[in-house]
Amino acid sequence: MTQTTEAAAVQQPPKPTRVRVHRAWFVAAVTFVTIIGAAAFRSVPGLLIDPLHAEFDWSRGTIGAAVSVNLALYGLTAPFAAALMDRFGIRRVVAVALTVIAAGSWLTVWMTAAWQLMLCWGLLVGLGSGSMALAFAATVTNRWFTARRGLVSGILTAASASGQLIFLPLLSWIIDRYDWRPAAVTVALAALAVVPFVWLLLHDHPADVGQKPYGAAEFVPKPPPVPGAARRAVTVLLSAVRTGPFWLLAGTFAICGASTNGLIQTHFIPAAHDHHMPVQAAASLLAVIGVFDVVGTIASGWFTDRFESRRLLAVYYALRGVSLMFLPLLLGPAVHPPMIFFIVFYGLDWVATVPPTLALCREHYGEDSAIVFGWVLASHQVGAALVAFLGGVARDTFGSYDVVWYASGALCAAAALMALVIRRRAADEVAVG
Repeated sequence: MTQTTEAAAVQQPPKPTRVRVHRAWFVAAVTFVTIIGAAAFRSVPGLLIDPLHAEFDWSRGTIGAAVSVNLALYGLTAPFAAALMDRFGIRRVVAVALTVIAAGSWLTVWMTAAWQLMLCWGLLVGLGSGSMALAFAATVTNRWFTARRGLVSGILTAASASGQLIFLPLLSWIIDRYDWRPAAVTVALAALAVVPFVWLLLHDHPADVGQKPYGAAEFVPKPPPVPGAARRAVTVLLSAVRTGPFWLLAGTFAICGASTNGLIQTHFIPAAHDHHMPVQAAASLLAVIGVFDVVGTIASGWFTDRFESRRLLAVYYALRGVSLMFLPLLLGPAVHPPMIFFIVFYGLDWVATVPPTLALCREHYGEDSAIVFGWVLASHQVGAALVAFLGGVARDTFGSYDVVWYASGALCAAAALMALVIRRRAADEVAVG
Protein backbone atom coordinates (compact mmCIF):
# COMPACT_ATOMS: atom_id res chain seq x y z
CA MET A 1 0.00 0.00 0.00
CA THR A 2 1.46 3.38 -0.98
CA GLN A 3 1.87 6.26 1.44
CA THR A 4 -0.90 8.24 -0.32
CA THR A 5 -3.32 5.34 -0.05
CA GLU A 6 -2.49 4.84 3.62
CA ALA A 7 -3.06 8.53 4.34
CA ALA A 8 -6.43 8.47 2.57
CA ALA A 9 -7.43 5.42 4.59
CA VAL A 10 -6.51 7.18 7.82
CA GLN A 11 -8.38 10.36 6.90
CA GLN A 12 -11.58 8.53 5.84
CA PRO A 13 -14.30 9.19 8.48
CA PRO A 14 -15.94 6.19 10.12
CA LYS A 15 -19.35 5.11 8.83
CA PRO A 16 -22.17 6.50 10.95
CA THR A 17 -23.86 4.03 13.25
CA ARG A 18 -27.48 3.45 12.35
CA VAL A 19 -29.76 4.45 15.19
CA ARG A 20 -32.79 2.19 15.53
CA VAL A 21 -35.99 3.60 16.97
CA HIS A 22 -37.26 1.46 19.85
CA ARG A 23 -40.42 -0.47 19.02
CA ALA A 24 -42.13 1.10 22.06
CA TRP A 25 -42.42 4.38 20.17
CA PHE A 26 -44.20 2.66 17.28
CA VAL A 27 -46.64 1.07 19.74
CA ALA A 28 -47.19 4.47 21.32
CA ALA A 29 -47.86 5.95 17.87
CA VAL A 30 -50.46 3.27 17.07
CA THR A 31 -52.06 3.83 20.46
CA PHE A 32 -52.17 7.57 19.76
CA VAL A 33 -53.91 7.05 16.40
CA THR A 34 -56.31 4.53 17.97
CA ILE A 35 -57.40 6.94 20.69
CA ILE A 36 -57.85 9.67 18.07
CA GLY A 37 -60.21 7.42 16.12
CA ALA A 38 -62.18 6.51 19.22
CA ALA A 39 -62.32 10.16 20.32
CA ALA A 40 -64.76 10.98 17.54
CA PHE A 41 -67.69 9.86 19.72
CA ARG A 42 -66.62 12.24 22.51
CA SER A 43 -67.10 15.19 20.17
CA VAL A 44 -70.77 14.48 19.55
CA PRO A 45 -72.88 14.87 22.77
CA GLY A 46 -72.67 18.65 23.00
CA LEU A 47 -73.55 18.92 19.32
CA LEU A 48 -76.62 16.67 19.65
CA ILE A 49 -78.46 18.40 22.49
CA ASP A 50 -80.16 21.11 20.43
CA PRO A 51 -80.92 18.96 17.32
CA LEU A 52 -82.46 16.15 19.41
CA HIS A 53 -84.42 18.66 21.49
CA ALA A 54 -85.76 20.25 18.29
CA GLU A 55 -86.62 16.98 16.49
CA PHE A 56 -88.01 14.84 19.32
CA ASP A 57 -88.96 17.54 21.86
CA TRP A 58 -86.93 15.72 24.51
CA SER A 59 -85.92 17.90 27.45
CA ARG A 60 -82.27 18.79 27.91
CA GLY A 61 -82.40 16.89 31.18
CA THR A 62 -83.49 13.71 29.33
CA ILE A 63 -80.72 14.07 26.76
CA GLY A 64 -78.26 14.91 29.52
CA ALA A 65 -79.29 11.71 31.32
CA ALA A 66 -78.29 9.63 28.27
CA VAL A 67 -74.98 11.47 28.10
CA SER A 68 -74.48 10.85 31.83
CA VAL A 69 -75.02 7.10 31.36
CA ASN A 70 -72.38 7.19 28.62
CA LEU A 71 -69.91 9.08 30.79
CA ALA A 72 -70.51 6.90 33.85
CA LEU A 73 -70.02 3.67 31.92
CA TYR A 74 -66.94 5.18 30.27
CA GLY A 75 -65.41 5.36 33.72
CA LEU A 76 -66.87 2.25 35.37
CA THR A 77 -65.76 0.00 32.51
CA ALA A 78 -62.15 1.21 32.59
CA PRO A 79 -60.80 -0.86 35.53
CA PHE A 80 -62.39 -4.05 34.17
CA ALA A 81 -60.97 -3.26 30.71
CA ALA A 82 -57.49 -2.91 32.21
CA ALA A 83 -57.89 -6.34 33.84
CA LEU A 84 -59.26 -7.81 30.58
CA MET A 85 -56.16 -6.52 28.77
CA ASP A 86 -54.05 -8.48 31.26
CA ARG A 87 -56.16 -11.57 30.51
CA PHE A 88 -56.79 -11.43 26.74
CA GLY A 89 -54.28 -8.86 25.50
CA ILE A 90 -54.52 -5.21 24.52
CA ARG A 91 -55.17 -5.84 20.84
CA ARG A 92 -58.28 -8.01 21.26
CA VAL A 93 -59.92 -5.81 23.88
CA VAL A 94 -59.37 -2.58 21.93
CA ALA A 95 -60.56 -4.04 18.61
CA VAL A 96 -63.80 -5.28 20.19
CA ALA A 97 -64.29 -1.94 21.96
CA LEU A 98 -63.99 0.03 18.73
CA THR A 99 -66.52 -2.27 17.06
CA VAL A 100 -69.02 -1.78 19.91
CA ILE A 101 -68.60 2.01 19.65
CA ALA A 102 -69.29 1.84 15.91
CA ALA A 103 -72.40 -0.31 16.44
CA GLY A 104 -73.84 1.96 19.11
CA SER A 105 -73.32 5.11 17.07
CA TRP A 106 -74.71 3.51 13.90
CA LEU A 107 -77.89 2.29 15.62
CA THR A 108 -78.80 5.79 16.83
CA VAL A 109 -79.71 6.64 13.23
CA TRP A 110 -82.97 4.65 13.62
CA MET A 111 -83.95 5.68 17.15
CA THR A 112 -87.35 7.23 17.82
CA ALA A 113 -87.59 7.13 21.64
CA ALA A 114 -85.45 8.42 24.48
CA TRP A 115 -84.81 4.92 25.86
CA GLN A 116 -83.14 4.02 22.56
CA LEU A 117 -80.76 6.96 23.02
CA MET A 118 -79.99 5.56 26.48
CA LEU A 119 -79.38 2.10 25.02
CA CYS A 120 -77.29 3.05 21.98
CA TRP A 121 -75.40 6.15 23.01
CA GLY A 122 -75.54 5.52 26.74
CA LEU A 123 -74.97 1.77 27.09
CA LEU A 124 -73.18 0.56 23.94
CA VAL A 125 -71.00 3.58 23.26
CA GLY A 126 -70.37 3.94 26.98
CA LEU A 127 -69.15 0.34 27.34
CA GLY A 128 -67.01 0.52 24.21
CA SER A 129 -65.49 3.86 25.07
CA GLY A 130 -64.77 2.74 28.61
CA SER A 131 -62.55 0.01 27.21
CA MET A 132 -60.77 2.71 25.22
CA ALA A 133 -60.37 4.96 28.25
CA LEU A 134 -57.17 6.29 29.72
CA ALA A 135 -56.59 2.94 31.43
CA PHE A 136 -55.64 1.77 27.92
CA ALA A 137 -52.99 4.47 27.74
CA ALA A 138 -51.84 3.59 31.27
CA THR A 139 -51.48 -0.11 30.36
CA VAL A 140 -49.43 0.67 27.24
CA THR A 141 -47.22 3.08 29.16
CA ASN A 142 -46.60 0.67 32.04
CA ARG A 143 -45.77 -2.28 29.75
CA TRP A 144 -43.65 -0.59 27.10
CA PHE A 145 -41.86 2.21 28.97
CA THR A 146 -39.63 2.43 32.02
CA ALA A 147 -38.18 5.83 31.16
CA ARG A 148 -40.19 8.82 29.88
CA ARG A 149 -43.44 7.52 31.36
CA GLY A 150 -44.70 10.98 32.25
CA LEU A 151 -44.04 12.29 28.75
CA VAL A 152 -45.65 9.27 27.07
CA SER A 153 -48.74 9.38 29.29
CA GLY A 154 -49.08 13.07 28.42
CA ILE A 155 -48.81 12.37 24.69
CA LEU A 156 -51.36 9.54 24.79
CA THR A 157 -53.74 11.62 26.89
CA ALA A 158 -53.43 14.41 24.32
CA ALA A 159 -54.63 11.98 21.63
CA SER A 160 -58.19 12.36 22.86
CA ALA A 161 -57.94 16.12 22.46
CA SER A 162 -56.47 15.63 19.00
CA GLY A 163 -59.52 13.60 18.05
CA GLN A 164 -61.72 16.41 19.30
CA LEU A 165 -59.69 18.87 17.23
CA ILE A 166 -60.18 16.78 14.08
CA PHE A 167 -63.82 15.82 14.47
CA LEU A 168 -65.57 18.76 16.17
CA PRO A 169 -65.44 21.19 13.22
CA LEU A 170 -66.26 18.37 10.79
CA LEU A 171 -69.23 17.04 12.78
CA SER A 172 -70.63 20.51 13.50
CA TRP A 173 -70.46 21.29 9.77
CA ILE A 174 -72.23 18.01 8.93
CA ILE A 175 -74.99 18.67 11.47
CA ASP A 176 -75.43 22.26 10.35
CA ARG A 177 -75.49 21.44 6.62
CA TYR A 178 -77.27 18.07 6.67
CA ASP A 179 -78.51 16.49 9.91
CA TRP A 180 -77.29 14.81 13.09
CA ARG A 181 -77.67 11.33 11.56
CA PRO A 182 -74.80 11.64 9.05
CA ALA A 183 -72.66 12.81 11.96
CA ALA A 184 -73.49 9.63 13.90
CA VAL A 185 -72.57 7.53 10.86
CA THR A 186 -69.26 9.43 10.57
CA VAL A 187 -68.44 8.51 14.17
CA ALA A 188 -69.18 4.83 13.45
CA LEU A 189 -66.96 4.80 10.36
CA ALA A 190 -64.12 6.56 12.20
CA ALA A 191 -64.11 3.91 14.93
CA LEU A 192 -64.21 1.05 12.41
CA ALA A 193 -61.39 2.56 10.35
CA VAL A 194 -58.96 2.17 13.24
CA VAL A 195 -59.64 -1.54 13.86
CA PRO A 196 -57.23 -2.84 11.14
CA PHE A 197 -54.38 -0.72 12.55
CA VAL A 198 -54.99 -2.09 16.02
CA TRP A 199 -55.14 -5.71 14.87
CA LEU A 200 -52.02 -5.54 12.70
CA LEU A 201 -49.72 -3.16 14.58
CA LEU A 202 -50.58 -3.02 18.28
CA HIS A 203 -48.38 -5.55 20.11
CA ASP A 204 -49.36 -6.55 23.64
CA HIS A 205 -45.91 -6.67 25.27
CA PRO A 206 -42.24 -5.90 24.44
CA ALA A 207 -41.42 -9.59 24.89
CA ASP A 208 -43.66 -10.34 21.88
CA VAL A 209 -41.03 -8.72 19.65
CA GLY A 210 -38.01 -9.75 21.71
CA GLN A 211 -37.26 -6.31 23.16
CA LYS A 212 -36.86 -4.72 26.56
CA PRO A 213 -39.25 -1.96 27.65
CA TYR A 214 -37.90 1.43 26.66
CA GLY A 215 -35.37 2.54 29.27
CA ALA A 216 -35.25 -0.85 31.05
CA ALA A 217 -31.88 -2.24 32.11
CA GLU A 218 -32.80 -5.84 31.35
CA PHE A 219 -35.27 -7.96 29.41
CA VAL A 220 -38.73 -8.35 30.97
CA PRO A 221 -40.50 -11.64 30.19
CA LYS A 222 -44.15 -11.47 29.25
CA PRO A 223 -46.32 -12.33 32.26
CA PRO A 224 -48.81 -15.17 31.85
CA PRO A 225 -52.49 -14.25 31.26
CA VAL A 226 -54.20 -13.25 34.49
CA PRO A 227 -57.49 -15.18 34.94
CA GLY A 228 -60.47 -13.74 36.73
CA ALA A 229 -60.34 -10.24 35.25
CA ALA A 230 -63.47 -9.02 37.03
CA ARG A 231 -62.41 -10.55 40.34
CA ARG A 232 -58.97 -8.96 40.10
CA ALA A 233 -60.44 -5.52 39.32
CA VAL A 234 -62.70 -5.75 42.39
CA THR A 235 -59.89 -7.13 44.59
CA VAL A 236 -57.60 -4.25 43.66
CA LEU A 237 -60.40 -1.80 44.41
CA LEU A 238 -61.07 -3.33 47.83
CA SER A 239 -57.38 -2.98 48.67
CA ALA A 240 -57.14 0.57 47.32
CA VAL A 241 -60.17 1.91 49.21
CA ARG A 242 -58.38 1.15 52.47
CA THR A 243 -55.78 3.80 51.64
CA GLY A 244 -56.17 7.57 51.95
CA PRO A 245 -54.49 8.54 48.66
CA PHE A 246 -57.10 6.61 46.68
CA TRP A 247 -59.99 8.68 48.04
CA LEU A 248 -58.16 11.95 47.48
CA LEU A 249 -57.18 10.98 43.94
CA ALA A 250 -60.72 9.78 43.21
CA GLY A 251 -62.22 12.96 44.66
CA THR A 252 -59.98 15.33 42.73
CA PHE A 253 -60.49 13.38 39.51
CA ALA A 254 -64.27 13.39 39.98
CA ILE A 255 -64.11 17.18 40.07
CA CYS A 256 -61.83 17.08 37.04
CA GLY A 257 -64.47 15.14 35.10
CA ALA A 258 -67.26 17.37 36.34
CA SER A 259 -65.49 20.51 35.11
CA THR A 260 -64.39 19.14 31.71
CA ASN A 261 -66.36 16.27 30.10
CA GLY A 262 -69.51 16.87 32.10
CA LEU A 263 -69.52 20.65 31.92
CA ILE A 264 -67.57 22.20 29.04
CA GLN A 265 -67.67 19.33 26.58
CA THR A 266 -71.39 18.66 27.10
CA HIS A 267 -72.85 22.08 27.82
CA PHE A 268 -70.53 24.74 26.37
CA ILE A 269 -72.05 24.65 22.87
CA PRO A 270 -75.71 24.91 24.01
CA ALA A 271 -74.73 27.58 26.57
CA ALA A 272 -72.99 29.62 23.88
CA HIS A 273 -75.99 29.12 21.62
CA ASP A 274 -78.21 30.51 24.43
CA HIS A 275 -76.18 33.72 24.03
CA HIS A 276 -76.86 33.66 20.25
CA MET A 277 -73.41 32.43 19.27
CA PRO A 278 -73.59 30.28 16.08
CA VAL A 279 -73.17 26.56 16.75
CA GLN A 280 -70.25 26.24 14.35
CA ALA A 281 -68.45 29.12 16.08
CA ALA A 282 -68.93 27.46 19.48
CA ALA A 283 -67.76 24.10 18.10
CA SER A 284 -64.69 25.79 16.64
CA LEU A 285 -63.88 27.21 20.07
CA LEU A 286 -64.03 23.70 21.53
CA ALA A 287 -61.72 22.55 18.75
CA VAL A 288 -59.27 25.29 19.72
CA ILE A 289 -59.40 23.91 23.26
CA GLY A 290 -58.30 20.64 21.67
CA VAL A 291 -55.28 22.34 20.05
CA PHE A 292 -54.01 23.77 23.31
CA ASP A 293 -55.01 20.65 25.23
CA VAL A 294 -52.41 18.74 23.23
CA VAL A 295 -49.74 21.30 24.13
CA GLY A 296 -50.78 21.47 27.78
CA THR A 297 -50.99 17.72 28.31
CA ILE A 298 -47.63 16.95 26.73
CA ALA A 299 -46.07 19.78 28.74
CA SER A 300 -47.72 18.38 31.88
CA GLY A 301 -46.15 14.99 31.16
CA TRP A 302 -42.76 16.69 30.88
CA PHE A 303 -43.37 18.57 34.15
CA THR A 304 -44.47 15.34 35.85
CA ASP A 305 -41.09 13.76 35.12
CA ARG A 306 -39.42 16.70 36.91
CA PHE A 307 -41.69 18.19 39.58
CA GLU A 308 -43.85 16.96 42.46
CA SER A 309 -47.18 15.69 41.17
CA ARG A 310 -49.26 16.91 44.13
CA ARG A 311 -48.23 20.53 43.61
CA LEU A 312 -48.82 20.30 39.88
CA LEU A 313 -52.38 19.10 40.50
CA ALA A 314 -53.05 21.89 43.00
CA VAL A 315 -51.92 24.53 40.50
CA TYR A 316 -53.95 23.01 37.64
CA TYR A 317 -57.21 22.82 39.62
CA ALA A 318 -56.83 26.30 41.12
CA LEU A 319 -56.29 27.90 37.71
CA ARG A 320 -59.22 25.99 36.23
CA GLY A 321 -61.53 27.15 39.00
CA VAL A 322 -60.59 30.80 38.49
CA SER A 323 -61.19 30.58 34.75
CA LEU A 324 -64.68 29.05 35.22
CA MET A 325 -65.71 31.90 37.51
CA PHE A 326 -65.11 34.37 34.68
CA LEU A 327 -66.84 32.38 31.92
CA PRO A 328 -70.42 33.75 32.44
CA LEU A 329 -69.05 37.23 31.80
CA LEU A 330 -67.47 36.20 28.51
CA LEU A 331 -70.33 34.44 26.71
CA GLY A 332 -71.97 36.47 23.96
CA PRO A 333 -73.11 36.40 20.32
CA ALA A 334 -69.62 37.08 18.97
CA VAL A 335 -66.16 35.74 19.78
CA HIS A 336 -64.13 38.47 21.51
CA PRO A 337 -60.44 38.40 22.59
CA PRO A 338 -61.30 37.68 26.28
CA MET A 339 -63.20 34.54 25.19
CA ILE A 340 -60.25 33.45 23.06
CA PHE A 341 -57.99 33.95 26.09
CA PHE A 342 -60.32 31.75 28.18
CA ILE A 343 -60.31 29.03 25.50
CA VAL A 344 -56.51 29.02 25.27
CA PHE A 345 -56.12 29.08 29.06
CA TYR A 346 -58.69 26.35 29.62
CA GLY A 347 -57.30 24.23 26.82
CA LEU A 348 -53.84 24.18 28.37
CA ASP A 349 -55.38 22.91 31.61
CA TRP A 350 -58.05 20.54 30.19
CA VAL A 351 -56.49 17.14 30.91
CA ALA A 352 -53.12 18.32 32.18
CA THR A 353 -54.25 16.62 35.42
CA VAL A 354 -53.86 13.12 33.94
CA PRO A 355 -50.04 12.64 33.92
CA PRO A 356 -49.54 13.68 37.59
CA THR A 357 -52.60 11.66 38.68
CA LEU A 358 -51.28 8.61 36.86
CA ALA A 359 -47.84 9.17 38.39
CA LEU A 360 -49.35 9.27 41.89
CA CYS A 361 -51.24 6.02 41.19
CA ARG A 362 -47.99 4.43 40.05
CA GLU A 363 -46.16 5.75 43.11
CA HIS A 364 -48.69 4.38 45.59
CA TYR A 365 -49.97 1.22 43.89
CA GLY A 366 -47.11 -0.17 41.81
CA GLU A 367 -48.02 -3.03 39.46
CA ASP A 368 -51.73 -2.54 40.10
CA SER A 369 -51.55 1.14 39.18
CA ALA A 370 -53.29 0.74 35.79
CA ILE A 371 -56.32 -0.91 37.44
CA VAL A 372 -56.32 1.59 40.32
CA PHE A 373 -56.13 4.40 37.79
CA GLY A 374 -59.08 2.79 36.04
CA TRP A 375 -61.11 3.12 39.26
CA VAL A 376 -59.89 6.69 39.73
CA LEU A 377 -60.98 7.34 36.14
CA ALA A 378 -64.38 5.84 37.04
CA SER A 379 -64.76 8.58 39.64
CA HIS A 380 -63.79 11.11 36.96
CA GLN A 381 -66.62 9.91 34.76
CA VAL A 382 -69.13 9.70 37.61
CA GLY A 383 -68.41 13.36 38.31
CA ALA A 384 -68.78 14.09 34.60
CA ALA A 385 -72.05 12.14 34.44
CA LEU A 386 -73.56 14.02 37.38
CA VAL A 387 -72.80 17.42 35.89
CA ALA A 388 -73.89 16.36 32.40
CA PHE A 389 -77.30 15.52 33.90
CA LEU A 390 -77.54 18.28 36.51
CA GLY A 391 -76.32 20.88 34.06
CA GLY A 392 -79.23 20.06 31.76
CA VAL A 393 -81.65 20.15 34.69
CA ALA A 394 -80.25 23.51 35.82
CA ARG A 395 -80.73 24.93 32.32
CA ASP A 396 -84.34 23.68 32.25
CA THR A 397 -84.98 25.08 35.76
CA PHE A 398 -83.16 28.45 35.79
CA GLY A 399 -83.08 29.24 32.08
CA SER A 400 -79.28 29.61 32.04
CA TYR A 401 -76.07 27.79 32.96
CA ASP A 402 -74.62 30.49 35.23
CA VAL A 403 -75.13 28.58 38.49
CA VAL A 404 -73.33 25.56 36.97
CA TRP A 405 -70.24 27.60 36.05
CA TYR A 406 -69.93 29.12 39.53
CA ALA A 407 -70.50 25.81 41.34
CA SER A 408 -67.88 24.08 39.19
CA GLY A 409 -65.36 26.83 39.89
CA ALA A 410 -65.86 26.34 43.63
CA LEU A 411 -65.41 22.57 43.26
CA CYS A 412 -62.09 23.12 41.46
CA ALA A 413 -60.86 25.21 44.39
CA ALA A 414 -61.73 22.29 46.70
CA ALA A 415 -59.84 19.90 44.40
CA ALA A 416 -56.72 22.07 44.64
CA LEU A 417 -56.78 21.75 48.43
CA MET A 418 -57.40 18.00 48.25
CA ALA A 419 -54.39 17.53 45.97
CA LEU A 420 -52.09 19.17 48.51
CA VAL A 421 -53.33 16.77 51.23
CA ILE A 422 -52.18 13.66 49.33
CA ARG A 423 -49.20 12.38 51.27
CA ARG A 424 -45.98 11.05 49.88
CA ARG A 425 -45.63 7.28 49.83
CA ALA A 426 -43.85 6.10 52.95
CA ALA A 427 -40.74 3.98 52.51
CA ASP A 428 -42.35 1.01 54.25
CA GLU A 429 -45.70 1.27 52.50
CA VAL A 430 -46.68 -1.90 50.74
CA ALA A 431 -48.06 -1.62 47.23
CA VAL A 432 -51.63 -2.70 46.71
CA GLY A 433 -52.08 -6.27 45.59
